[in-house]
Amino acid sequence: MNFEQLIFDARNLVTVLSFLSFIGIVLWAYSARRGADFEAAANLPFADEMNMQEADKNHG
Repeated sequence: MNFEQLIFDARNLVTVLSFLSFIGIVLWAYSARRGADFEAAANLPFADEMNMQEADKNHG
């Protein structure tokens, strides 16, 4: 086996591993168990506004 063939095989292996990692991340992100976590994360930008409104009500 020459050096060029070894490099070619390594590139193929990295491509396959990258593709499998991508598929794994997509499956993880779209799994039903993650829905509640992502819903909570989607509402994080509004958490400060809610806390500010509650603080204003309690303050004055």
